[in-house]
Amino acid sequence: MAEPIIRFSGVTKSFGDNSVYEGLDLEIHRGETLTIIGGSGVGKSVCLKMLIGLMVPDAGTIHAFGQSVTELGDQGLISLRSRIAMLFQGAALFDSMSVEDNIKYPLIEHNWGTPGEMNKRVSEVLEMVDMPGIQKLKPAELSGGMRKRVGLARSIAIKPEVILYDEPTTGLDPVNVRRINGLILSLQERLGVTSIVVTHDMDTVFTITDRLALVYEKRIAFAGTPDEARNHDLMYLREFIQGGRGTLDIDF
Repeated sequence: MAEPIIRFSGVTKSFGDNSVYEGLDLEIHRGETLTIIGGSGVGKSVCLKMLIGLMVPDAGTIHAFGQSVTELGDQGLISLRSRIAMLFQGAALFDSMSVEDNIKYPLIEHNWGTPGEMNKRVSEVLEMVDMPGIQKLKPAELSGGMRKRVGLARSIAIKPEVILYDEPTTGLDPVNVRRINGLILSLQERLGVTSIVVTHDMDTVFTITDRLALVYEKRIAFAGTPDEARNHDLMYLREFIQGGRGTLDIDF
C-alpha cells in the first residue's frame, strides 16, 4: 500500500481529568474511505478536529501531506483546510445567509476565482449533491437532509483532497441516510477524494467503507477491512458490528 497521506502517531489528548486518547496511532491512505467507530464520548470527532487544527493534541504527532499539523501557523492551517474539508454534524450553515452565500463562504475565504467563477462553482456543487437551483433559499427553508447536502456542497466547493464527515447521517430518515451514503460513494468515485467518516450507523459503515477503525480503551484497537472486522476476535468490535453498541452513540 502507498505511503499514507495522513498519520497519527502516539497522540494523547485530555480535557481536564478526562483522558480521551493515550496513544492514538492511525494511518489514512489516498483515495480510501475510512470510517471511525466507537462508543459514546470516546473522542471520535476529536480525532477529526485535531487533524485540521481545531484542537491541539497534548503529545504525539499528526502529519498530513508530509507536514506536521501541530507545527503549522495560521497561514499553514488555512492552506491545510483548503485541502481537507469537514462536514460538521449539524451542517453548520449560517442561518442568515442564502444557500449560495453559504457555499461561497469558503471560496471567498480562500480567494477562489472571480465572482463569475464562484457562481459557476456553486451551481456545479449543487448539481453534484442533487439540489440544483436552490441558491436563493435560506437554511430555515430546508429539511434536515437538504441542509446536510448543502453542507456537503460547501465542503467540496474548494475541491478538497480529503473530506471529513462528522456523523453525516445522524437524525436523518432511512431515505436520506441512503441518499447521503450514495453521495459519499459518488464523490469518492467522481472526485477521487479521500474520506474519513465518523459514524455510529453500522449500515453506513458497511455501505461505504474500505477500512474501519475502532476507538476503544483510548486508542485505535482495530483497523482493517469490513471482512477482517467481521472475523476479528475482539468481543467489543463484534458487538458493535452486530448492532449492540452503536445505536445510541452521541459523540463530542
